[in-house]
Amino acid sequence: MTFPVANIPVITVDGPSASGKGTVAERVAAALGFHFLDSGALYRLTALSALKRGVALDDEAAVAALAVELPARFRDGLVWLSEENVTDAIRAEAVGEGASKVAALPAVRAALLERQRGYRQPPGLVADGRDMGTVIFPDAVAKVFLTASAEARAERRYKQLIEKGNSANLPALVADMQARDARDTARTVAPLKPAGDALLLDTTWMDVESAVQAVLAHYASRQARSKQGN
Repeated sequence: MTFPVANIPVITVDGPSASGKGTVAERVAAALGFHFLDSGALYRLTALSALKRGVALDDEAAVAALAVELPARFRDGLVWLSEENVTDAIRAEAVGEGASKVAALPAVRAALLERQRGYRQPPGLVADGRDMGTVIFPDAVAKVFLTASAEARAERRYKQLIEKGNSANLPALVADMQARDARDTARTVAPLKPAGDALLLDTTWMDVESAVQAVLAHYASRQARSKQGN
C-alpha cells in the first residue's frame, strides 16, 4: 500500500555541532517507533569519500559527483561506505571539519536533497541536521532547533574524544566550534538557522532526557493542533 508522503509525519531537529541534536532525535525516533535520519552522516560520508579518493574538498563538481553515487548504507546502528564499516571513522574531527566545508557547496547540497527526502517513510521520520526544518522538510509537523553555548558544546565533544581514547585540546575545540558555526550560518545555500515555526531549546544546562521529553511534548501539541484544524 502506498502512503501519500504528505500523510507521513516528520519531526525535524536542527542545530549546530554538538548541540545534542543527534542523540535527542534518535531517542525521540525510538520512543515513537519512527525512522531516524542523521543527515550529517551523509555529509560526513561525502567528505570521507573525498578524503579517501584524494578529491579536494573545495572541488565542487567532483565532490558533488561523489555525493550522487555515494555507496552509503545505515544498518543496525552502523554506517557503511561500500563494504567498509565507517561508523567511527566519520566521527573523526578531520571528517567533521570536512563535512562542514562540503556542506557549504550548493551542488553537494542539491545532490543529497532527494536522498534525504527518501527517508520519509511510514510510520514517520525524525530527521536531524542543520536545514531539516527550513529546506528538506519545510512541511514537518513539528520542528525543533537545539542550541548551546560554544563552550558547552566543545566540552561535550572533549569528553567524547577523551572517553574514546583520543587526544583533545579544549581551547582548540571551542575555536573549531565557533569557526564551524560561522561557516554554517554564513553559507549562501541553506544556512544554519531555526525555522520560523521551530521550538527553540537551549541545551546548555539541559540533560538529554529533558530535551527528549520537550520534543515529544511539542510533537504531541502540534499533532493535536493539526487534528483540530482538520
